[in-house]
Amino acid sequence: MVDYYAKIGQEELLRLYLQRDGRNFEHYWPSIRIAARNAYTVKDASLWCDYLDMLRELGKDLHSPKYVCPANLREEHDCYMVKRNRLRAERRKAEQEAFILKCEEAYQQAKARFFGLTFHDGKIRIHVLESVREFFDEGEAMHHCVYSNGYYRKDDSLILSATIDGKRIETVEVSLSQLAVVQSRGVCNKNTSYHARIIDLVNRNMSLIQQRIAA
Repeated sequence: MVDYYAKIGQEELLRLYLQRDGRNFEHYWPSIRIAARNAYTVKDASLWCDYLDMLRELGKDLHSPKYVCPANLREEHDCYMVKRNRLRAERRKAEQEAFILKCEEAYQQAKARFFGLTFHDGKIRIHVLESVREFFDEGEAMHHCVYSNGYYRKDDSLILSATIDGKRIETVEVSLSQLAVVQSRGVCNKNTSYHARIIDLVNRNMSLIQQRIAA
């Protein structure tokens, strides 16, 4: 194998191969042969192998000189890195959507009795989150863990969102067994200037939550 690299003049590939950096070079052999047949010299072996890995993930033909022998390796590498990252993001989004749908029915069954519960004091409006999708949106907007830590799965927790003119201010957790506010968190888990007012508003309307429990 070492002699073959030397024969085809791929010194950088030989150097990378000898480093034993954990790559499975069997994945690259078809492309190495294509490069050799097209007198294409790999000048940055690590970058070229990374580029081929991205092409493989994107389903490109690694037997085609069009892909295997780029005139500007760096440019093509960066271009396909953007495409690969976009594909991964789309896959993550699809997986996320599937996971949310999977969790939705259980949340609906557990907390449906509280849906539609809303109270306000003329400025602050507080309402129950009515879907796992709302938990996801709340967590994304507020940069906290209400979704990622699975608060929609907690039997004793009722999660509400406090807003002003439609803008999220704080996220409130109420213990259903204790009928008490456990926590109320603003963006990045910081309290807002409305913190005490939000907790007071929830406490003054705790009887509405109790009525839903008893219904």
